[in-house]
Amino acid sequence: MFRYFTQAKHIFVVEGISSCCAIKSAVLIQRWYRQFVARKEMRRRYTWHIFQSIEYSGEQAQIKLYNFLGYLMDNFTPASNERNLISHIFRENEVCRDAEWERYFCYKNIEVPDLYSGPHLTFPLTVEQAVGLVEAFRNKKQLHSRYVLQLLLETWKQLRLLPNINRISTCHSKEITICGDLHGQLEDLLLIFYKNDMPSLEKPYLFNGDFVDRGKDSIEILIILFSFLLVYPSEVYLNRGNHEDHIVNLRYGFTKEVLSKYRMHGKRILKLLQKIFSWLPLATVIDQKVLVIHGGISNTTDLSVLARVDRHNYNSALRPPKKRHQNVAGKSIDSDEEAGSTNKVFQRRPSLTFPRTLTKDCFQNRSLQDFSDRLRANTVEEVEIHKRLPGPLGPENDTSQSCESISSEDEWRQILDLLWSDPMAQDGCVPNEVRGGGCYWGPDVTEDFLNRHNLQLIIRSHECKQEGYEFCHNRKVLTLFSASNYYDVGSNRGAYVKLGPDLVPYLVQYQASSMIRELSVRQSAGRSERSANKVLREQLFAHKSDLICAFKKLDSGNKGRVSLANWASAVESVMRLGLPWRIMRSQLVTGRSADSSIDSSIDYYEWFNELAIKGANADHIDQSLLETLYRHRSTLETIFRIVDTDNSGFITMEDFRQTWKLLSVYLKMEITEEAISDLAVTIDSNQDGSIDIEEFMEAFRLTDKKSRLERGRSMFMGTASDLTKLEGDPNI
Repeated sequence: MFRYFTQAKHIFVVEGISSCCAIKSAVLIQRWYRQFVARKEMRRRYTWHIFQSIEYSGEQAQIKLYNFLGYLMDNFTPASNERNLISHIFRENEVCRDAEWERYFCYKNIEVPDLYSGPHLTFPLTVEQAVGLVEAFRNKKQLHSRYVLQLLLETWKQLRLLPNINRISTCHSKEITICGDLHGQLEDLLLIFYKNDMPSLEKPYLFNGDFVDRGKDSIEILIILFSFLLVYPSEVYLNRGNHEDHIVNLRYGFTKEVLSKYRMHGKRILKLLQKIFSWLPLATVIDQKVLVIHGGISNTTDLSVLARVDRHNYNSALRPPKKRHQNVAGKSIDSDEEAGSTNKVFQRRPSLTFPRTLTKDCFQNRSLQDFSDRLRANTVEEVEIHKRLPGPLGPENDTSQSCESISSEDEWRQILDLLWSDPMAQDGCVPNEVRGGGCYWGPDVTEDFLNRHNLQLIIRSHECKQEGYEFCHNRKVLTLFSASNYYDVGSNRGAYVKLGPDLVPYLVQYQASSMIRELSVRQSAGRSERSANKVLREQLFAHKSDLICAFKKLDSGNKGRVSLANWASAVESVMRLGLPWRIMRSQLVTGRSADSSIDSSIDYYEWFNELAIKGANADHIDQSLLETLYRHRSTLETIFRIVDTDNSGFITMEDFRQTWKLLSVYLKMEITEEAISDLAVTIDSNQDGSIDIEEFMEAFRLTDKKSRLERGRSMFMGTASDLTKLEGDPNI
């Protein structure tokens, strides 16, 4: 008996030891796995942060540039060359009467050649023709410009019949499908139609803006959506997004796409689309309970005001409409003058972030050179470079404006907030300084807005989300984004939502790239991370001067090397992106610049040599000019597109110089004529006296391939303090 007890005790002890080892092993495995997941999540977050920083900085830079150009237009001598250079983008209503519009865009004199193999259209459109367009675009065919103009004219007529806020209802036999941003990605739209069927009497759709820009098939998406709108006017609904704006299109690729696909009639197509965008409805209410808008709301958003605005006056939501007056026939027409008297309002400004007011009389009848000299003469405090004119031009207590003008300004602010705003976790409503337009609004604003309008849910788009959607504000705000692989292949899913009579959102996710199906989760994440790091390396090189100054302050021995800790501290002080730079060092610092010794010091001069552009003959170009080019590449290209009035893709040497002068005034920095001439000679290799815009921009690309990130993005990494820093820097 004792012997059996001793054996049992021994077995118990052995089993206890084994059990203890197993528990320790499990704990170690669990600890390792948690660390792995934490590292993976951290890498995902900083990759996403890089993506969004680049995206939002581009929008901020575009708004600031447009504000600046608007300021020049409003304050420069009408006859000045500089004003004429940019004035055409502000002629928002060159043709005023509807009959004149129809004559201007007449398609009947455009012949369709016998060799044309694309789809043919007859009007009124049929379901078969709309479906045929989808199949034609799937097979990479192009619609003839005659049919494009005819389709756009019919769409314009249809949109003019619609209210500012569509009000629709579901029933037991119908669900409505809502799609978010598509951004020219036809593959996503085709996948949605494959999974959910095309629009029909039984399958209504609502497309929530941002149909165009960034992707390569924006015009095809518009044609498909407009064709189904004409076939099913009671089942297909379109909301306007912030990219349905001809000023935004200049930067983000849609203008360039249309002009390249329709070289002969592209300019007319763009002008008609400009008018169509202004007639798109602003919002949709479903069953009187769900509000669908593109951007968001502010603490002053009022649907009753939005329902009454003349939305077609806002060709660009970035600029208030011109002063309107009555002509002899009694019809309302746009004034050709940028009248200052209409722009004296704005005591509250939640929509745009401007530091101070202007004094217009200081700059009346001045040329660009006068303006530039004025800036260098320490009047920076008086001039608001990042602001277009619609701010106070006189004393704040001026009361000469009429109630009508105040109402007009308020209407504009509400539209701007509707198209550009984003939700935030904190209570309140503050200016959206990241994008440069619209507001950040909190849960308390959502609650108040829903209560005031007897609503229960806001569905909005405007922001890329990794899963294609995201709920916030106690699930009372749903963000929906339908462009998958938006930043790069595998970066995010797309999603659409279906609403039935119970108004409970049913979300469907997808990823539209065939390539992503061939990649594992790890491969997909790695690809996105490499793409983000590639563009981040470009941004680091674009801030070379600032970074070297920061490194030198920490390099007390002037050895050209800094420790890893000091390197990370200096980079963050310049870039201000809140990234884990020490951890990212292995991706950003390679080759001879990285010291493998214990102190892990970094040779920062060698590091910039590794980051530098490869293969460009830029040795004899002024380095400050070169860095400006890298940092503000997209802003420069946007100005080029504005200056290229005939849309030929070429500009003269004189226009090239004027472009750099505009950029130098915009950035408040001096660029010499000699430096500009050297740059022009470098680019004009065939000595024909003109600059190929595309060739110029490609010649100074740091990366070897144009990534999805860069397509239309700003190369000015939008650390919000960058332009402010330029203002106060005595070295510039």
